[in-house]
Amino acid sequence: MKIAVAGTGYVGLSLAVLLSQHNEVFAVDVIQSKVDLINSKKSPIVDKEIEDYFGDTVIYAVQQPQLGSGHAVMMA
Repeated sequence: MKIAVAGTGYVGLSLAVLLSQHNEVFAVDVIQSKVDLINSKKSPIVDKEIEDYFGDTVIYAVQQPQLGSGHAVMMA
């Protein structure tokens, strides 16, 4: 399933990492530096559990979501 998560703070990124274990996740954030870090497989926040799982996830970060590209949208 394709899922879009709006926001990549503690709640949004945690949710994106959890959902990416079995789904294709698109993380949407307006801050380009966060988008760049996520696409480089680096966490923009300091959290041991997120960092442990982050390298094994498939999360695509974007600034502008494409309408209709996801099956579900989560706002965090």
